[in-house]
Amino acid sequence: MNPPCGRCNKPVYPTEKINCLDKYWHKGCFSCEVCKMALSMTNYKGFEKKPYCTMHYPKTSFTIVTDTPENLRLKQQSMLNSQALYKEEFEKNKGKGFSAVADTPEMQRVKKTQDQISNALYKEEFEKSKGKGFSVVVDTPEMQRVKKTQDQISNIKYHEDFEKSKIRSDAPPPENRQDYEDQPSNPVSHFSQSAGQMRTAAVAPHSGGKRYQAMYSYMAAEADEVSLQEGDLILDVEPIDEGWVFGFNQRTGQRGMLPANYVRPV
Repeated sequence: MNPPCGRCNKPVYPTEKINCLDKYWHKGCFSCEVCKMALSMTNYKGFEKKPYCTMHYPKTSFTIVTDTPENLRLKQQSMLNSQALYKEEFEKNKGKGFSAVADTPEMQRVKKTQDQISNALYKEEFEKSKGKGFSVVVDTPEMQRVKKTQDQISNIKYHEDFEKSKIRSDAPPPENRQDYEDQPSNPVSHFSQSAGQMRTAAVAPHSGGKRYQAMYSYMAAEADEVSLQEGDLILDVEPIDEGWVFGFNQRTGQRGMLPANYVRPV
């Protein structure tokens, strides 16, 4: 007996039979449910045991469930059930895969013995590999002398580099230094010649200390320093440390520190 067609329910003969989607179809009846386009075994798509073309194949869509109090309660209940099942499985399997070992004196002795064996093996491997990648140098008197010499050379080079790199912001210009070397030994006459170009300033009483004259101009960088102009007369000069002196500028009336290489005695 010939089976019925899945669309027209008429008998399907073997010469025109198509077996698809758990049904038998006439070749002319095997078409899209929407557009009735003829389909074949290579271009059809089945949905709920019905043939569709690619264009009209139903698309699945997701349903959004509202997060209502009832749904929240069910969600929490599911989580509690899951935790209960997990604990139950844990209690059943506890002790099957492993066993707790008591920390008895015998176990402590075995552990200590294993640590000692491990340390012995480590030292043995270290002694074997010692000297392969490096060599130990004996600290002989000759080596100590060479090391001391190298340290001294290093210190000398460090001091030389430090003196070369030590640049002062108040370094005197070479041309001014040359002019002062060529000028007469009497600085008072030079000071009298430039007096007309200097502002009139209050002269402090002289206390009988050393007197110096500024060879170069200098701008004070700190509050306790004194600014200089070329030719200024410095009174009561007292050395402080290497490179600095303390004195009174007769032109400005200021008293403070000034660079020693900017002045010379008169």
